[in-house]
Amino acid sequence: MNTTILIPARYASSRFPGKPLATLTGADGTKTLVQRSWEAACAVSGVDAVYVATDDDRIRDAARDFGAEVIMTAPECENGTVRCADALERAGLESDLIVNLQGDAPLTPAWFVEDLIAAMKADPAAEVATPVVRCDAQTYGHFTEDRQAGRVGGTTAVFDAEGFALYFSKEVIPYIDPAKRGANFGRVFHHVGLYAYRPEALRAYTGWTPGPLEGLEGLEQLRFLENGRKVRCVEVDAKGRVFWELNNPEDVARIESILTA
Repeated sequence: MNTTILIPARYASSRFPGKPLATLTGADGTKTLVQRSWEAACAVSGVDAVYVATDDDRIRDAARDFGAEVIMTAPECENGTVRCADALERAGLESDLIVNLQGDAPLTPAWFVEDLIAAMKADPAAEVATPVVRCDAQTYGHFTEDRQAGRVGGTTAVFDAEGFALYFSKEVIPYIDPAKRGANFGRVFHHVGLYAYRPEALRAYTGWTPGPLEGLEGLEQLRFLENGRKVRCVEVDAKGRVFWELNNPEDVARIESILTA
């Protein structure tokens, strides 16, 4: 199964303008966010190609400087899924599977992507899949800390007994009574900002208008659910690694501490 990873990257982030070119310092030196995301993608086995998809000349030039192949996309792309669909068409990619590794997730372990690809191979009927990771105490603490501070942090997911998404939210769901959190924070699943799509699912997505839930939450994957399409949630094992995306400027210090460790 021919598989392509696309890294959608836009400069005009409302919460963090210029985010893809923000620098992160770790044990291996200082690199931009988009370079670290590209390196994470290149570490995945069984992938045929990796591209940065952007509409910004600054990101294009930076990506080419560290060796990435770039697909230029339309500036009107409102989210990463639309940007991936646009890149698919503009570059004429002939892939059986498109993986969207969002450019704000440099801590994504290779096995998260590999497990996602394996799940799509095992279920030929699956149109879209995305990983979820069970929260540990530290990640749950990051979620609650952000909400208490009025910041939008990571995304959580709830799914049915067959692993299909019921809902995604920037709130921490399911709600857990504070008296019960000590034993139950592992019932909260952190949604990893990573998707695998069949090309036909990407093309269908661009034909739908954003629904009210997507508009309220600002979560692109809700467009699939609002149009009656199933999204498979694939539980992945963090294997002791801390996973967090760069959502806000405050996340830089969190991620740098993990990179350094």
